Amino acid sequence: MIEGWFDGCMEPHNPGGHGAWGALVKVDGTKVFESGGYIGHGPAYSNNCSEYAAFIAVAEEILKHPGVAIIRGDSKLVVMQMNGKWKAKGGLYKPFYEKAKTVWKKLKSRAKLVWIPRDENDECDYLSKKVLKDMGIKFRIQPEEDNVFPKNELSSRIDRDDIEEERRLYRERRK
Repeated sequence: MIEGWFDGCMEPHNPGGHGAWGALVKVDGTKVFESGGYIGHGPAYSNNCSEYAAFIAVAEEILKHPGVAIIRGDSKLVVMQMNGKWKAKGGLYKPFYEKAKTVWKKLKSRAKLVWIPRDENDECDYLSKKVLKDMGIKFRIQPEEDNVFPKNELSSRIDRDDIEEERRLYRERRK
């Protein structure tokens, strides 16, 4: 079984801020891909661009692995549009949507794309925000103390329990 997760972020404002994505793929429970990337900044970018970039990263990675897949993301826009439930009328994300549509077409016969709540997407949320944090981007939309930890505060091994423990320790140190 192949499982993928994706998330995007935009800070310090949306649209026009700095965009980044986080993506994770597991094959039979083993992590085979864990990455984050920067998409750019300025008036040509929105959070939806970041979400689509994250989806593209996951879908392209999953294409490298044979078998049935499930992809999870907390962007209702991406999930609904890729599943054909909503139309893409325009917007800053349109070029990302077009690329995602091309990649999804190659994958959808053996994959399912589902929406999950934000709190079930911690790992990719962390990966996307870490990209911007490492660049020194100031967070305004989602304050740093709740979402992103200072450089090198978290180990490179990301595990849900480890994240919660690191959050607790980080908050204690800040008191």
